[in-house]
Order: sequence, then structure tokens, then C-alpha cells
Amino acid sequence: MRNRRSELDVEAALFWGLVALLVWVPIPLGSNRAWAWAILEDWAFVLLAAWILAWGLGRAQVSDAVRKAWPAWILLAAWIVLQAAYLVPMPPGWVEALSPESFRMQSLVEELGIHRDAMTLSIDPQSVRVSILKTLAYCSVFFLTLALVNRRSRVQMFARVLVYAAVAQAIYAVLMHLSGVESEYFGTLIVHSDSASGTYANRNHLAGYLEMTLAIGIGLLIAGLSDRRADSWKKFFRITIEWILSPKMLLRLSLCILVIALTTTHSRMGNTAFFSSLLIAGAVGIVLSRFATRNTVLLLASLVAIDLFIVGSWFGVEKLAQRLEQTTVANVQEREDPAKYTLALIGDYPVFGAGPGSFYVAFPRYRPRSVALFFDYAHNDYAQVAAESGLLGFGIIGGFVVLTLGTAIAAQWKRRDPLMRGMSFACIMGVTAILIHSWVDFNLQIPANATLFMVMLALGWISLHHDRHPVAGLAGVRGETG
Repeated sequence: MRNRRSELDVEAALFWGLVALLVWVPIPLGSNRAWAWAILEDWAFVLLAAWILAWGLGRAQVSDAVRKAWPAWILLAAWIVLQAAYLVPMPPGWVEALSPESFRMQSLVEELGIHRDAMTLSIDPQSVRVSILKTLAYCSVFFLTLALVNRRSRVQMFARVLVYAAVAQAIYAVLMHLSGVESEYFGTLIVHSDSASGTYANRNHLAGYLEMTLAIGIGLLIAGLSDRRADSWKKFFRITIEWILSPKMLLRLSLCILVIALTTTHSRMGNTAFFSSLLIAGAVGIVLSRFATRNTVLLLASLVAIDLFIVGSWFGVEKLAQRLEQTTVANVQEREDPAKYTLALIGDYPVFGAGPGSFYVAFPRYRPRSVALFFDYAHNDYAQVAAESGLLGFGIIGGFVVLTLGTAIAAQWKRRDPLMRGMSFACIMGVTAILIHSWVDFNLQIPANATLFMVMLALGWISLHHDRHPVAGLAGVRGETG
């Protein structure tokens, strides 16, 4: 009993350490500064090392979700090995055979009289080192989520804290926007008057963060739905009052605040991705779930109706609609141009890419003179991953995401537990939203959003594999009967 209590105490401490990390990462400009992502990496590595030590001492256990996510671990391991391969010194002949364009670019230094006995697959090894550390941190968060969010109470608490932390972010963003101020935040000037951006330098990245946290909140609402019917007006009023006084009402108000903030970002693709993903995830849930209640359909309908036409109309949906109406071919082309020019880069580095994190080094050569701006990112996550890691890397990381989505969809079909169905819905909706948004933006290049994206993927595995073998007599409350 004492060992079990010690195990719970250690896991609880690590669990809250993980929660604190996830609350922190959006605050310093989405952790998109070298010092900020260094904090993210160190924090994640310390938590992982502490968990491994606790496991070695018998104070922590490997959860079912960790064990059964072995296909994901294979793909993530392949992704890490591939990134490490870009740093391995190779004979120039090997590099020429594997990546002719990388060999050609690195051979240019010989014109300066510099001879190189060894080369790497990447044209910018330092960027690869930075990228590998980020990747290891994201994988650590993915593992820690599977390992520590291993009880129903923790799943609920984990999801609620993420939603309420996003509410605090949303309130700050909306208030700063309504005040119309310009302020310097962590050394970066943020103009709040045009749109809400909160603690992010770019409003589109706040929109990406809100898309995912809204998905978690909606998943919690779905988990709390019941199918009780009011046989009389007395019972109807009693059920209504119980709902108003329950935590569900606070959660519903929280979602309204998040929608307000999302609307005031005036992010066209952010809002489009949110409502599109809500409809897609809702359709998947209704079609595939054998245990969905009629209240699920009513909830999804009310989310669209109330949030878009009532809440949104008070807080800037007209301005957002105006932005959508005024979107011209030139506006679309401005977003598409970096990705379009990146296709030539991909063509030169088809298999392995130019190296993780090297886009800003490789892209200027492919940018026409008519484009005067400097691009750190491709404004399209798909194009950037393919340019930096080649079609091989794109296939590996894409397979990981598709496999996880398939796992979450399977949970919609198989799981009876409302909480697990809610978390699978959150995974499907949140991941779909980012996949849509990624066509014209680079949310997955922002450490805070990439970290939360890994959490969303972890929820997909948890939703299928958590607590599938309940104690006898508790089936239907703690888990499944088959």
C-alpha cells in the first residue's frame, strides 16, 4: 500500500509538471524564441528523465496507451533517426549519390580554395541541431502525455486545465484588442488594435492554438452529455437548472470566450479551419459512433448556431466576414507564393530535403526578384516539411499523423466510455483543424502549437487504449464491456 501511494505521489508530481509546461509554452510568444524553446526543451527533458528514474525505481508504471502505441513509436524513432542522419559526416561521394544538390551547394566553397574531406546531407547543420532538440522535446511531451494521463480523473483534469488556460489567454487577447494598444512583449512589438493576438506575435498562431483548445473543450462537453429526456415541464426545468449549476455551464461559457477570441483574431483560415473541422469531426462522430446520443447532434448544432451567429456577431464576425469578402486573388497568391516557389526547392532535394530547419537558408535562391520579402517559413507546413526533410521525411511524419487519426476514428467506433469518445472527438477535430490551417500557415513551426499538436495526437491513442480492462462490476463507468 505504501509503495502504491509513493507511486501515485511521484506520478502526480510529474503529471502536474507536464500540465504546468503546457500552460507555460504559449505565454512567451508561443515559445518561438531561442531562449523560450530552450526552456521548453529543458523542462520536457527533465520530466522525461524523472519519469524514467521513477520507472526504474518502481515508482511509475508504463500505461496501456504507451505500450499499444508501438506503431507510433516506430515512426517517431524513424523520424528522429532521419534527422540525426543529416549531421553524420560522410565522404563527398556518398552525399553526391544521396543528395546531388546538397553536394553541389557544399562544393561551392572549393571555389574559395577550401577543400572538404567530409560533408553532411544538410546544407545547414546548425539548424539541424536546433531542429533535433525541438523534435526530441515534442516526442517527450507525447510520451509523457501517454504515460501520465493514465487515469480518468487525470484525463478530465488535464483537458479542463488546458481549456481554462486557453480561456485566460483568450480574455487577455480580447481585452488587449479592445483597448487598441501597441505594446512591447518579450522584446517584440505587438499591435493589438487590428486583431487579437494575445501572447503570440502572429494572430494566425493564436488562432491555431485556440482551434485545438476549442476541440478539447468540445470533447469535454460531449463526454458530459446524457440522454435523459424530460417527460414533463417540471422535469425539464429541473434538468435545465441542474445543467446551469453544473460545471458544464462553466465549460460552455469558456467555449464562448474561446470562440470570441478566435473571431477577433480575424484569421480567415483559422476560423474556416475551426468550423470545417467541427463539421468534419461531428460527421465522423455521428456516422461511426454506435454509442452517440441524440444530444450530441443537438450540441454540435448549437455550437455552430450560437457561437457563429450570436456570440460572433457581437465580437467582430462582421469584420471577419468583410475580410473574407475582400479577399482577392492577389491576397491568396501572396500566401501561396512561398509554397509555390518551394516546389522547385523540393524538386532539387526530392528524397532527403535540404535539412531540417534549413528553409530560410535554402529558399532565397528560389525566390524571384519580384518577391522582396524575406521568408523564414514557407507559409505552408506541408511544403516546408517536404523541402526540409524530403519526401522520405514527409512520408514518415505524415504516416504518424494519419495513423493517429485512424486510431481516434477507431475509438469513435469501438469505445462506449463517453469520456474516451469525447477525447477521440477532440483529437479528430483539433488535428483536422491544424491540417486545414497548415495549407496557408506555419502553426507547426511554432513550438507552443507544435507541442499542443503532439498532445492532441496523444489524446487519440489514449481515447482508444485507456482503461480497456475495467474492474468487474464497474463496466460502463470506468471502461468497456467488450
